[in-house]
Formats: sequence, structure tokens, C-alpha cells
Amino acid sequence: MGDPAKVRRQAERVKELVASLVRTQIKDPRLGMITITDARITADLREATVFYTVLGDEAEQAGTAAALESAKGLLRSTVGKALGLRHSPSLAFVQDNVLDQAKHIDDLLTAARHADAEVQRRAAQAAYAGDPNPYRVDEDDEEADAADAEAAPARTGDEGR
Repeated sequence: MGDPAKVRRQAERVKELVASLVRTQIKDPRLGMITITDARITADLREATVFYTVLGDEAEQAGTAAALESAKGLLRSTVGKALGLRHSPSLAFVQDNVLDQAKHIDDLLTAARHADAEVQRRAAQAAYAGDPNPYRVDEDDEEADAADAEAAPARTGDEGR
């Protein structure tokens, strides 16, 4: 197949060309505020997928998709001539919903922050379920330990000399 570096360069070139052509040559009134975000091309340089975003509501997005679909032939021929390839790559336009996904991720992060704050709030008010010392200690053992501590002489470092 093709060299991966060449494929990446061609994909970047397709992105730049389509963005320029959309801005300068397509005069379709249905075309909204469009941004070409990415382009990917197959290794054999036969098919290119162009990703775009549109600002606006569903009607503007649908109008932009229709405008790009109707201008696909002009874009393909111009891109093919500019790339200088034997075969002009066929173009497919895919709406990039990166803004929707970013909003969804922000919403998930906000929900996680609220859940963490709730856990911290509950942990601050929590108390142990049992006694602070859950192990049984016989009272006789406590008294014997106290007596042993009093009876044991204090050791100093001079005893061994």
C-alpha cells in the first residue's frame, strides 16, 4: 500500500483544500457556519472522509449536509486536480459531533464531582459502628499489665558496665 507519512500529508492537504473550497467556491445558501475538523484518507488514496462541525440547530445542520452533498462533485474534481493523483479520491462528509461529546463528558464530570462531594459529606458525619476498641480485653489482664509496668525497674544504659 502507501507510505503512512504520504497518506497523512495527503489527508492534511485534503482537509485544507476542502476548507478553502467551502469558504471560497461554494455559494449554497444552505451552507451554515461550517468548520472542517479533520480528513482521513485510505492507504490506497481512493477514498477520503472529511469531518466537519456546524454551529446551529438541527435544520442548519441538515441544510449544511445537503449543501455539501450537492457540491461533492465540484469538491472532488478540484481536490483531485490539486493533489495530482491518478485517481481523484471520492469524498464522504461526516458530521463530527465532538462538541456534543465534549458537553456530555463535562456533564458526566459534573455529576461525578457532585457524587464525590456527597461521599465526602457522608464520610465526615460517619461514626464507627461499634466500640472504638472492638477487641475484648479481660480486666484481669489490664490490671496485670499495669502491675508489671510498675514492678519492672527502669533500665539505663549504664547497667552492663
